[in-house]
Amino acid sequence: MAQPNDERRDSHRVPFRFQVREAEARGSFEEREGNLALGGIYYSGLHPPVGAVVEVRFLLPGHTEEIMALGQVLRVSRDGERFGAHLRFTNIPLDSELAVARYLQTATGS
Repeated sequence: MAQPNDERRDSHRVPFRFQVREAEARGSFEEREGNLALGGIYYSGLHPPVGAVVEVRFLLPGHTEEIMALGQVLRVSRDGERFGAHLRFTNIPLDSELAVARYLQTATGS
């Protein structure tokens, strides 16, 4: 039987940089390091709130159009003084999702 903290990733993750901001705050986008997967992202920050809706922007290598998506913070992990947001995409255009899938396939050799 699967435990709550068992690995549940359906796709590989690759290191990436994102522009993120809380959707309701409508403040400036901030660059964050993390990793990209088909269904969402992980990024490190100071303290992202669980349940928050986050706007995400990023540019895939070899593409000219920026991908924009919405996601929800599912959980927050801690690494020393830093926190990490585990975000699931809730609204990403189909063509963007397909571009991410192709990129991940190329980047991971799968």
